[in-house]
Amino acid sequence: MSSRRTTSIAGSLLTASFAAVMILPFSAAADDQGPMSGKGGKAVDEAPAGVKLTTLLPEKIEVDNSSKETAITATVKNGGTEDSGKIRLLVVGFDGLSVKSVEGCSEIAEKDLPEGSNSGFACAIDNLAAGKSKSYAVDATFDLKKEGKICLPVQDADGAKTFWQQGPVPFGANDPSPNAPATPLLLGTDNSPVTPGGDELPKTGPADRIVPLGAAGAALVSAGVAGLWWIRRQPRPSE
Repeated sequence: MSSRRTTSIAGSLLTASFAAVMILPFSAAADDQGPMSGKGGKAVDEAPAGVKLTTLLPEKIEVDNSSKETAITATVKNGGTEDSGKIRLLVVGFDGLSVKSVEGCSEIAEKDLPEGSNSGFACAIDNLAAGKSKSYAVDATFDLKKEGKICLPVQDADGAKTFWQQGPVPFGANDPSPNAPATPLLLGTDNSPVTPGGDELPKTGPADRIVPLGAAGAALVSAGVAGLWWIRRQPRPSE
């Protein structure tokens, strides 16, 4: 994490610029996950006039108890009256939730990931017309022995502004079923991790839900807290 400078955009949360561009292979679309929700989301920087950008995540996902694999649909929407112009959506994983691929998107290099995150992808969007939305199939793994969070910032093309950020918001279950084929997890619910070899499913305490501050001053806090710290590298080549 050399050659970084930190600029406060608003409050406390996330995101990172990226230099590496690795286009991933097409990812299978997530199964029908029912209702979608903007829980844990908040507007940050002011969007262009007539543009209203938000994101949606499924209210419920299922984790395969054998492979730990899960599929998540991430949706960005322009609910305004004007086209968005060039924007990008970031999909970032924390703690027990690791993002393995996002359909048609570029992986964020490990050295460019936000403090506290374990994985991330950036999805470039040339334009999102007024009233339209775009969905991405996200392949991920979830370690049920841990809490897991996901974050969806929506930015301008070069990442200088963040118009909307959902999360880091947790997926979790108060009563995991380690012996079942799959465990359903609900958006906005803190996971009660399964203890190794035991039947007890203790709730994690508040201290476990706070991501430590990095040396560079980037703060990543649990779901429900709005704003972000923007971590930026030295100027990168034009895209």
